[in-house]
Amino acid sequence: MHADNDHDVAAELATAAGELLLQVRSRTLPDEAALKAAGDAESHRFLVDRLHALRPGDAVLSEEGVDDPARLTADRVWIVDPLDGTREFSESGRTDWAVHVALWERGDLVAGAVALPAEGTTLGTGRPPSPPRRPDGPLRLAVSRTRPPALVQDLAARVGGELVPMGSAGVKAMAVLRGQADAYVHGGGQYEWDSAAPVAVARAAGLHTSRLDGSPLAYNGADAWLPDLLVCRADLAERLLAVLAEL
Repeated sequence: MHADNDHDVAAELATAAGELLLQVRSRTLPDEAALKAAGDAESHRFLVDRLHALRPGDAVLSEEGVDDPARLTADRVWIVDPLDGTREFSESGRTDWAVHVALWERGDLVAGAVALPAEGTTLGTGRPPSPPRRPDGPLRLAVSRTRPPALVQDLAARVGGELVPMGSAGVKAMAVLRGQADAYVHGGGQYEWDSAAPVAVARAAGLHTSRLDGSPLAYNGADAWLPDLLVCRADLAERLLAVLAEL
């Protein structure tokens, strides 16, 4: 573990938590609910324990932990989602789930990683890949495979786009980075841990990230709820924001 480098800490912890989750997934458990609970709990405990060991002076905000208000006066806060996409994790054969590890420092995200354990891939701010060239054809909008929002359906109709269903929030954001989609638009609200690591990685790779009105995304707030999110190719941001402003 390269404990002197926050980028490496994020990537290596996300990867290791993902490997732990693959072990959990291979167990024989009573039902999907038990598998989800085990994955959430064990990944959370692993990440919190390792962060406390490696960065004992930092605060941690985790989806599965009790929110400690001390983070609001801390200079450095790790924002983690131990298992992003519990539904997909619990379904045999699905690969569209993730682990998020991000670091907020004095007002902004400074490091992060998104592990895609079922694919054996981790994308991080230390060595972010460049998005591939966009293919010809309609704009591809990543959406939930179970709850495609009306907002994105309306956006697709206005820009001549098509919906690309997939699982977790991290998977959708990384799909833009990996060239599998052109934008991820979410208007139904999320928590900070749902987007902190994906946003950190997307920014490092040169993608556009913002609220749907174009304003900056802010993290480590007293309320961990974020109303909306746009992650897209930089050259599409102006067009998508203009249409979103009209919807």
